Amino acid sequence: MQPKPNIVDLPVYQPGKPIEEVKRELGLDEVIKLASNENPFGSSPKAADAIRREIEQISIYPDGAAVELTNAIAKRTGVGADQIIFGAGSDEIILMIARAYLQPGDETVMAVETFPQYKHNVTIENGVSIEVPLADGKHDLPAMLDKINEKTKIVWVCNPNNPTGTIVSDEELTAFLDQVPDRVLVVLDEAYCEYVEDPSYSDGLALLKRYPNLILLRTFSKIYGLASLRIGYGIGAPGLIRSINQVREPFNTSRFGQAAALASLNDDEFLERCRTANREGLAFLRGEFDRLGLDYFPAHGNFIMVDVKRPSLEVFDALLRKGVIIRAGQRGYPTRIRITVGSAEQNAKVAEALEAVLQEIGVQA
Repeated sequence: MQPKPNIVDLPVYQPGKPIEEVKRELGLDEVIKLASNENPFGSSPKAADAIRREIEQISIYPDGAAVELTNAIAKRTGVGADQIIFGAGSDEIILMIARAYLQPGDETVMAVETFPQYKHNVTIENGVSIEVPLADGKHDLPAMLDKINEKTKIVWVCNPNNPTGTIVSDEELTAFLDQVPDRVLVVLDEAYCEYVEDPSYSDGLALLKRYPNLILLRTFSKIYGLASLRIGYGIGAPGLIRSINQVREPFNTSRFGQAAALASLNDDEFLERCRTANREGLAFLRGEFDRLGLDYFPAHGNFIMVDVKRPSLEVFDALLRKGVIIRAGQRGYPTRIRITVGSAEQNAKVAEALEAVLQEIGVQA
């Protein structure tokens, strides 16, 4: 049996190493994972309560249209219910967008480095990925604009960007959107938007009112702490959402996911605690990197990308042996690693382990 030729060399997404696997392989009693941008403080207690209530319904299909959750999101965001679509994480929305809009040979424009699932799903649909290098870790929007032509169907903007953690400002984004042709779909991935405190950051919901060719991606996997339940959503113009809905699989989000998301949605106290702890964690890590003389990109999500001045995969392996899992191996940043902000205890441990590793490896010429 022969697969589609365009996927033969397609890399499989590599998640962060599981904690139990590392413990078993290295014989460690304690391992911390700061690799997947998960919320180290868990999820709202209301989410667990909601899941317990759903257990009696485990044999019943979920609401295929997620009506109650859709209405709650619509109320909270001030958009119509017909402007919202749910997926198994926002990465399934990416898949559905590519499926709905791309034909073989269509072009899409994206940054490099950015979230790899954009290119992954474009390739599956036989589309062409036009990759534009980041400028100082940020999306180079003018350069991306220059790559738009008559073949361009989609432009992907991750804000804050994963893996660098940088943002483009509202002024930069608005100037860009003003010049993107109406026929080109702009996907604004705001998976980490709840963490951003910079006043220059854009209001994606306000931009939707001005640009009908824009769709926002958001998720319950990050600050809401529901990563295992796989639930995210997109917000866009009704016609846009209808087209994406036409390729959505039935019952693509679970009863547990919908119930937990609904319960979590208005727990603002939990979200504020997470934001505060994340702010403090970023400040601590920046202070440690400054002390160690390491450069880092401005971080606006729940992770930070730092230049360790050594091959990143060597640092990854050395940290792994000390029971710390981080992210490394970005092709455009061979000496940078990405560290998720953890609890105060975890942040202290990764800083201590990193300092020891850097001394062990030494600076590379």
